[in-house]
Amino acid sequence: MSDDPGARGGSRPLPLSYAGCEFLLTTFLLFSVVTAVRWLRDPGSGVYIASLRPALAVLAGLTAVLLVVLVLSPPGRRSGGHMNPAVTIAVWLMDVFPGASVVPYVAAQLAGSATGVALGRLAWGAPVAAKATRYAALGPAPGINSSAVFLGECGCMIVLTVLVGYFLAYPARNRWLPVMIALAVAFIIILLGPVTGGVVNPARQFGPAVFAGQTTDLWIYLTAPIVGAVLGAGLHHLLYRRFKTRQPLTYKLAGPRIPSD
Repeated sequence: MSDDPGARGGSRPLPLSYAGCEFLLTTFLLFSVVTAVRWLRDPGSGVYIASLRPALAVLAGLTAVLLVVLVLSPPGRRSGGHMNPAVTIAVWLMDVFPGASVVPYVAAQLAGSATGVALGRLAWGAPVAAKATRYAALGPAPGINSSAVFLGECGCMIVLTVLVGYFLAYPARNRWLPVMIALAVAFIIILLGPVTGGVVNPARQFGPAVFAGQTTDLWIYLTAPIVGAVLGAGLHHLLYRRFKTRQPLTYKLAGPRIPSD
């Protein structure tokens, strides 16, 4: 049995310091993404990659490694290492995260998104805002309509939620969850990046889109992953009842055996 304070979806809110950890993690994540895009997509950079797909492949690999490091870091072990409002909502709906902490976590993640982008702009200057980089904001390819973007983002989040629920349901296996999430996100970036943008994380798009003034489709990137999280959590409960898997024990993506303090 886990001693996580949020295990089994208790009503007692987590300490606000946990949301503070989410802020720090998301800030570092977005700063790193902005940094990577600045160097990979700026034509004046020494490591510029002109073709989009190879650039996305490199970015996907860097993002995967970064996610594993952040989830397993001390702040990630403490807060759970979500860095994604849709993940926070998913684990709440899977009854392993206190509902009273959803709003503080989501607010911290969105604030961290904006802060990370702002720090990236301060660190790297004008190239971050250039047309080629646009603060690392993502968008659909020409000819891809809003419905396709919504379905792609929502569908991928359903799969990601079921994946998270599976590993959280088996304590002996959830040590692999950070790696599996990282691989899944990398695959989404490579698969959907050239088509819909491949975000599946409202916090990943929020800060970049706001700074870039790219807000027309922002509502899709904010809501589609949430809808996917809701549907994925519902599917998780159906699978739980059907296959009688173990009750999930923790909302921590690094696993319940890692101390929270």
